[in-house]
Amino acid sequence: MTILSTPDQIAAARLLTLRAMLVLECKGMTRSRAPSAYSILKRDYNLKGSRENVLKQLDAMRAEILGESK
Repeated sequence: MTILSTPDQIAAARLLTLRAMLVLECKGMTRSRAPSAYSILKRDYNLKGSRENVLKQLDAMRAEILGESK
């Protein structure tokens, strides 16, 4: 079991969770009675575009944070 103890770790876990939610939303699944991952990401990270474009921007952000290169 991993314990997330710093604010940066918690923020990173939240970002990965929102990404997983957005992938499901792109496939047609929705949340009821709660804001969508798409709207949360657009609001909190100032991302623009369709769900697919937001996912691409989010993947680029994740790669930058993790130091990955394509």
